[in-house]
Amino acid sequence: MLSLNMLTYLAIAIFTGLLAGKLMKVFKLPNVTGYIIFGLIIGPYVLGILPKDIVHSMSIISDVALGFIAFSIGSEFKLSYLKKIGKSPLVIAFCEGFGATILVDLILYLITKDIKFSLVLGAIASATAPAATIMVVKQYKAKGPVTDTLLPVVAIDDAVALIAFGISVAIAKIIGSTGDVNLLETIMSPVIEIVGGLLFGGILGITFTALIKWFTGRGNRLAVAIGMVCLCVGVSSLCSFSSLLACMAMGAVLINTSTKYTELFALTDRFTPPLFLLFFVVSGAELNIGILPSVGIIGAVYIIVRVIGKMSGASFGAIVSHAPINVRKYLGPTLIPQAGVAIGLSMAAMTVVPEYGSKIRAIILCATIVYELVGPVITKITLKKAGEISEDL
Repeated sequence: MLSLNMLTYLAIAIFTGLLAGKLMKVFKLPNVTGYIIFGLIIGPYVLGILPKDIVHSMSIISDVALGFIAFSIGSEFKLSYLKKIGKSPLVIAFCEGFGATILVDLILYLITKDIKFSLVLGAIASATAPAATIMVVKQYKAKGPVTDTLLPVVAIDDAVALIAFGISVAIAKIIGSTGDVNLLETIMSPVIEIVGGLLFGGILGITFTALIKWFTGRGNRLAVAIGMVCLCVGVSSLCSFSSLLACMAMGAVLINTSTKYTELFALTDRFTPPLFLLFFVVSGAELNIGILPSVGIIGAVYIIVRVIGKMSGASFGAIVSHAPINVRKYLGPTLIPQAGVAIGLSMAAMTVVPEYGSKIRAIILCATIVYELVGPVITKITLKKAGEISEDL
């Protein structure tokens, strides 16, 4: 049972987020930017209103929120819709993901002359955080070809990041090895994470469809949705599957096998705003701005070069796949945010290149602070320039 203190801290976080949202409207900035900034201010590294142990114990909120975000993204994978938009999102996702990886690899190697360090950090560069982007799209009700392409691209991006990381880690281990390397295990680990997550999510999606036929009524169906997302996240973590891909797959299967999906997603859309508010406030509270001076020139190069790689890769992918002109011009800047998956991969990197583990983690955490603060604002500006957000907002 939650203690009184925890409930009090949750209340503080909720009201802080509500206040931040109101203030952001005055400056015409995305709510998510305010949630993160105010979370940072009340967190343990600035004012300390939310202590470190309390912030850590709120991690379950982040897990569930990310599960619902991924589940929501999965709903974009309706087969009829995918046939309409064609191969463009898949091509763009691979181009922008590997574009960031290859460019960061090359530039960092030229600076450091350390191929293992460059390979691992370059692989992490491919990851994009969908949460902040999706929140901006939902808040401003963005509509148009850029938004239509953006949603499936950020969904596919996590799979691309895991593939890039698996390949880069395998190469780094071979280069740095003085003995035998279990190459099969190194290659299979990300494959299991991706394929296992997709298969498990697919099975849960079929189960989900059956359950909402059995359980009628809005309250029951919302309870089923919460239970299924929690089950998906929890079991995926236990089995070392990608919980994000599993929840996406569950949402994708549900929307293609159920006739009740419209009502169900309307219910979850009403339930999730306070959860997302808490998630971003807690995410802000977790950011330690004290590490910013420690990353030096390498950190600054990573932050800049990754953005260039993402933008140029997205534009190239859009041109190759014959995407609309607006997608070619405006998609890249919406892919800047980086958080959860990248932080997770930076922790995995500590076992791959332990001699650089702490430095890689510091760089990724520093980049997260920068990207999460400026990313949503740039996404809003870009979508407005593309004509997909009202000029009045």
